[in-house]
Order: sequence, then C-alpha cells, then structure tokens
Amino acid sequence: MSLQRALVTGGAGFLGSHFVDALLGEGWNVIVVDNLLTGRRANLEHLSHDPRFEFVELDICEPFDVGKVDYVFHFASPASPVDYSVHGIPTLKVGSLGTFHALDVAHNHDAKYFVSSTSECYGDPLEHPQKETYWGNVNPIGPRSVYDEAKRFTEAVTMAYRRYHNLDTRIVRIFNTYGPRMQLNDGRVVPNFMKQALRGEDLTVYGDGSQTRSFCYVSEEIDGFMRLAKSDEHLPVNIGNPNEFTILECAQRVLKVTGSKSRIRYEPRPQDDPKQRCPDITKARQLLGWEPKIDLEAGLRMSLDYFKKAVAEEATTK
Repeated sequence: MSLQRALVTGGAGFLGSHFVDALLGEGWNVIVVDNLLTGRRANLEHLSHDPRFEFVELDICEPFDVGKVDYVFHFASPASPVDYSVHGIPTLKVGSLGTFHALDVAHNHDAKYFVSSTSECYGDPLEHPQKETYWGNVNPIGPRSVYDEAKRFTEAVTMAYRRYHNLDTRIVRIFNTYGPRMQLNDGRVVPNFMKQALRGEDLTVYGDGSQTRSFCYVSEEIDGFMRLAKSDEHLPVNIGNPNEFTILECAQRVLKVTGSKSRIRYEPRPQDDPKQRCPDITKARQLLGWEPKIDLEAGLRMSLDYFKKAVAEEATTK
C-alpha cells in the first residue's frame, strides 16, 4: 500500500492520529482533515516536518474535496461520553452528513473506503459476547443515542454506497481502546481512573462496578485496523480485546500500576450504561489473523508516562 495518498477524517483525534502514524510507517502520503472539535493539533505535532503529511482544518459536515486519494479512512466523530453528551448534534451531523461527504470523496475518486464504527452499535447487549451478526439493543431516544444511532446510520450509509455505487468499503466496530494521546477529561474509564489515581483523588466507579468492559491497547487496535484495511471483507468486523474485566477490577489494576493510595467512590450508574461489553473476535482471528496479546496491566504500565505528563501539564495550566 505504498506510494499512495490516503485521506483520514478525524485524524487529530486519539485513534485517528495513531492510525496516521501507521499509514506513514507503511509509506503512504497522508492528508488529515479535522475541525478540531475534539481532536488536538498536539497529536500531530511530531509530523509537522514530514513531507508526506498534510493537515487541513475543515468541517466535513460541509461538502469538501482534497483532490485525488486512493483510500478514505473516516474516523471523524466525538467518541467519548463527555464529548458526545456536550456535542450531541455535531455527533449526529458527522455520522450522517459527514459520512455522506467522506463517501462522496471516495466515490468521486474511485478510492477504497474504511469507516470506524463502534461496539455502541450493540447498545446494552442481550447477547454476550457480541458477534457481528447481533443487531443490538439500543435505546434510540436515550442520552447515548446521539452516538449510538449516528454510528448505526454510518454503517447503513456505508453499506448503501457499496450496494448502489459498488464502492469498495470496510467497517470496523471498535471496542474500548486506551493508551497515549487520550484526553484526560473525556469521560472514558481508563483516563478517568488514571487521572484520579495520579492526583490522589477517589476513583469514581458507577453502580457497583460489576459492569464489564474489554480494553485493547492502542497499538494492537491499530494493527487490527491495518489488517482489515488490506483485506477484502466489507461486512463489519469487531476489533477489540475479548478479555473481560469488571470496572472495579480495572480500577484496582490502575491503583496497582500507579501505586496510588486513592480509594474507590461509588456513584449511580448513568442511564443506558451497558452492563456487559465484550467482543467475539472469531471473525478477526479467522479473516485477519489478528488477536490482541497485551494484557490490561501491561498496557496501563505502557501508558503511565503519558498520563503522568498529561496530569502534570494540566496542573501547570490551572
């Protein structure tokens, strides 16, 4: 996949920026478009002198064209509970209008197309673990619906362009991912716990902490994306870690890794917060030869320096 030009929407975000690094590492020329609503220029600063990299600040909810590209990677969307609760309408717009416009770029330039979807498509699942064939249990009018339904619509539009325009498409359903470049205040489990532990604050656990999540370290998640992008599979594929942890167990791992003496504080569980979330990755294993190997504690240790630095920088700006 060398010597080609890739477009990455939302490439200044946590996952998008890591994916940009991977593309450049494989010889691509990469153009990133991002309106910086939740993305950060700092995530791409290390690429500022790379002649194969270009950044354009724009809102893909308006029609756009960046010239000839060979592959469109659509990562644009608020993705954390804090971000999509604050930016609910922009989340719906980027999942609908933004998706149409990204697909149009791919269609106009006869490019391949890859979209980042989410395990939130499964809602509060009645099937466990979740296979790609499961249609989900989503509240279409609840507070999380701005993200859940935006991504479900994203998948529907992607499949429509495949059926009606014969576009060469890929859909990845992402489960909980963590690592460097996460925003401290984005409301996701790992940055919440790391921030609180490193500050010596109580770790906030919602409900009794028995709800489960599956955490995949970012480098392995990106490897899964790259394998899917090179495959011929056009139906959704789960990329996530099938090793399941309760939220309470995750909090305990964070306390161990940070050496923090923080305590655990319990708060009411938010509406529609899934009780279980774990991918069935049989399809990824069989089609892509992919499965994660970094366990949660190891990944937290690999992330620790980043979170220490982020907490220290935040403290100096207050």
